Amino acid sequence: MNQRIWLSSPHLSGNEMKYIHDAFQKNWITSIGDNINGFEEDLKTYLGNNHQVIALNSCTSALHLALVMLGVNKDDEVICQSMTFSASANPIVYQGAKPIFIDSEPETWNICPIALEKAIKDRIEKGKTLKAIITVHLYGMPYKIDEVHAVADKYDIPIIEDAAEALGSSYKGLAAGTFGHFGTISFNGNKIITTSGGGALVCQTQEDKDKTVFLATQARDNAPHYQHSNIGYNYRMSNIVAGIGRGQIEVLNHRVKARRAMHEFYLEVFNEIEGVTVFTEPSSDFYSNHWLSAILIDEKITGKTREELRLAFLEDNIESRPLWKPMHLQPIFADFPYYGGNVAEELFEKGLCLPSGSNLTDVDRLRIKAVIDKTF
Repeated sequence: MNQRIWLSSPHLSGNEMKYIHDAFQKNWITSIGDNINGFEEDLKTYLGNNHQVIALNSCTSALHLALVMLGVNKDDEVICQSMTFSASANPIVYQGAKPIFIDSEPETWNICPIALEKAIKDRIEKGKTLKAIITVHLYGMPYKIDEVHAVADKYDIPIIEDAAEALGSSYKGLAAGTFGHFGTISFNGNKIITTSGGGALVCQTQEDKDKTVFLATQARDNAPHYQHSNIGYNYRMSNIVAGIGRGQIEVLNHRVKARRAMHEFYLEVFNEIEGVTVFTEPSSDFYSNHWLSAILIDEKITGKTREELRLAFLEDNIESRPLWKPMHLQPIFADFPYYGGNVAEELFEKGLCLPSGSNLTDVDRLRIKAVIDKTF
């Protein structure tokens, strides 16, 4: 059998061990140390120095803490993009709150500002308390920030950016993850850079950072004994894991360049295949890291479905994956309110994520192209 081509596998820089060895030499192998401080500063610099960054053990933890910081409690409501991974919505339920799901718009595949405002008006009319809006930069594509934030500002609802997939993406030259009241980033093994697992919370002030770190380290009061006046969490990143991140962020720009090159590869491959659309930026305002390249297949034109192409890839030991199944179609979230049309549903039915790793070779690309050519 051919060697496996993964959808998005880790791509190490070679410098990670230097920082890991430093942690061992200094005996800082817990949730404090030079690597955590250094990684947070590296991220802050990369994002533009106008925000604070807290390194955590997952992006899900970051989303949860953002909700805690915004005072989301039992029976509150939080609006969430439906077209996303379940980790965007799960923390809402952790707080005993209710997720309100919103359809996508077809250009960026992200939260639809029109459906968003309709949902807000309807929830307010029903006497509900909306505490936050979770927006997503799907597969690295920035959402329609100007339009969405205009709606959020109109009704004074803070935004939490789920930029898990979007480190290296930007809108009008500003980094994804820095537009909301809070932003979150993932360093899972399949992301554009990795710490093996891990995430970060991006916030606007030192005060917010200090409070978040307090909550992320079990909310221990300033006392010689262990005293707790707040519920805390064990969410801080390990100093060893942060060392991996320091080695990874050194090559982040190269990884973004390589992912965008894979997107260009797919644009060329599908250029003459009628009925297949490659997911791309709607204008020059948007700059996607193209963490995952994705396509839509119109069966009426191609005579082929996304599932036929996925199985053809699988036969050649090449991983591909359907787009995220929208949250309002998930069994666990089926009873929660949903606003919008069927854009997200159609994306799920027609869409396929393609191998996008920054470590793919020319030989890999030839195999991928051969399967596509044979299928169509």
